[in-house]
Amino acid sequence: MNHRSAREPTGFNEAGRLYATAYAAHYAAKDLRGAFELYRSLMATHPDTPEAGYSQSQILNIANAVVPKQKILDAQVELALAYLESGD
Repeated sequence: MNHRSAREPTGFNEAGRLYATAYAAHYAAKDLRGAFELYRSLMATHPDTPEAGYSQSQILNIANAVVPKQKILDAQVELALAYLESGD
C-alpha cells in the first residue's frame, strides 16, 4: 500500500507535480511560454487547489515581466469598460 496516496487526495498530488513542472520551466529553464501554458493548464484541471492559486500568481508575474506596464494598464481599462458597459 502506498501510504502517501492514502493521506493525500490524488488531485492534490497531481496538482503539486504539475506546479513543480511549471515552476521548473519558469525559473530553472527560463521557458516563460511553456511555464505560462503549464500554469494555465493546472488552473483549468485543478481549479480548487492551492496550486491553482499559486499558478495564477505566477501567470501575473510572467505577464508583468514581459508586457510593458502601459499595455497592461490599457488592457485593464478596456476590460473594465467592457464589463461596465455589459451590465454584468
